[in-house]
Amino acid sequence: MKLYIKNMVCNRCIAAVEKVLTDFRLKFSTVELGEVEIKNHLEAEDLQELNQRLKEAGFEILEDAAHQLIAKVKKELILLIDGLDIPEDFILSKYISEKLHRDYSAVSKLFSQNESVTIEQYFILQKIEKVKELLFYDEFSLTEISGKLGYKSVQHLSSQFRNSTGFTPSGFKKLKVKKRIPLDKI
Repeated sequence: MKLYIKNMVCNRCIAAVEKVLTDFRLKFSTVELGEVEIKNHLEAEDLQELNQRLKEAGFEILEDAAHQLIAKVKKELILLIDGLDIPEDFILSKYISEKLHRDYSAVSKLFSQNESVTIEQYFILQKIEKVKELLFYDEFSLTEISGKLGYKSVQHLSSQFRNSTGFTPSGFKKLKVKKRIPLDKI
């Protein structure tokens, strides 16, 4: 039985969901971002109780196909950005279509209708949060970050960063308090 779980955005989320499943005494074969493969059959009342326990941990079972598809889009984009290997000639619509085996315009319309942003805006916001993380830990230069996240130039990255945060990347680095948005809140 496959369940789709909302708000899973990192490895800590995977561990938290695994703990809920284990505490609930469920056997599972895989737990990935947004997806869980359970070996047990769950009755409706058990599924409802599991959902309540997941909600207490900050997650939720997605029951309808639209929300499951949106969760898949988010998962694919988070994994892509986390990999830090986005080519400069990256085309978001082609990537989403290939990953989900769906027409991009239909997926994009569904995403926009159910979320407060377009897929493109969501992708940019996720990349900006990754830039904040990389700047915070000072692992890479801005030029290296720009290349790893598929920006054509440092200026393009800086412009998107400023439009999104109100700060330049160097201005953000100088802040005493680094304001980051949790990935599940984007």
